Amino acid sequence: MILAGNARGFPSLWADNVNDLNANSLLGLYDKNATLMPTFSAHTAGDRAALKSYFDQLFSRDSLSVTLHDDTVDAFHLADQLDLVFGVYSFAFEVDRTLLTFPARFTFVLDFGRSAPILHHHSAQIPRMLS
Repeated sequence: MILAGNARGFPSLWADNVNDLNANSLLGLYDKNATLMPTFSAHTAGDRAALKSYFDQLFSRDSLSVTLHDDTVDAFHLADQLDLVFGVYSFAFEVDRTLLTFPARFTFVLDFGRSAPILHHHSAQIPRMLS
């Protein structure tokens, strides 16, 4: 079980699982009824099969990594063992043999009373600035 009160540190655990390409451990962080609004798909993943399919596809990218922007991470305690944590991370992977970076915002709703604390995860690419 992940200890309550460490909501600010949770994104690092999540990113470590992505960077280790550890799909089983990553999926183990998501509650059986969790929803994911993924960075690289227009479709919400609302069950285990959809979560696994999304992460399998993401993990198939060459040179995949995610970098957490620690200075952007913040958290709010909502109630009991329920926390909200948000910030910015950047994905990187190769597209046509060129390493590209995709900055994205994230939000996790976490219940640290559960062995799989992620109840909801929303991730969206940050739009490029218009000049």
